[in-house]
Amino acid sequence: MAKKKFYVVWNGVEPGVYDSWDKAKVQIAGYDGALYKSFGNESEAIKAFDDNPYKYIGQKEKKASISYKTNTEIEMDSLAVDAACSGNPGLMEYRGVYLKTGEQIFHSGPYEQGTNNIGEFLALVHGLALLKQKSITIPIYSDSVNAIKWVNQKKCKTKLERTPVNEIIFELIERAEKWLQKNTYPNKIIKWQTDKWGEIPADFGRK
Repeated sequence: MAKKKFYVVWNGVEPGVYDSWDKAKVQIAGYDGALYKSFGNESEAIKAFDDNPYKYIGQKEKKASISYKTNTEIEMDSLAVDAACSGNPGLMEYRGVYLKTGEQIFHSGPYEQGTNNIGEFLALVHGLALLKQKSITIPIYSDSVNAIKWVNQKKCKTKLERTPVNEIIFELIERAEKWLQKNTYPNKIIKWQTDKWGEIPADFGRK
């Protein structure tokens, strides 16, 4: 039997501690800038809810920063992108972070009935389009082999079924594919080596 989890919603329709994912999902679905995380027991969740959310959401980022900021292999003047998805399919979101400062450059979602691979693909294209718009030629890091392959092929090869609930995700995919077909870019796309450098700095820290 799966261990029961509790979900903290710091920023959502009604912030609070919820004893099921279904209850928590209602508070964050489509909510721009939602902040949430699962915990193994109720007391830990209650304590976290009364605390700074970034102490919990950013835990994996802090662990990664120990290695990546001192690693000469990594180009610090760069953008890192990543996605998070609760379920498969599930609530999906993605973002981009500037490595040198840790600043979040963009964030999109959460969207219902998405997948992590789709989020990683959209994050890469979003990053490429934003950098081209601003005439910035820095590289982009992604930890997703599939997303990098799909971007190179200019096609999101997801097997996810299109439904009325996730229609917005497929509209984003179509927009991203059209952008790739019509644009070139000077930015290098580099695979983030998680085994050597820790979690990518754009990781949501919710694993």
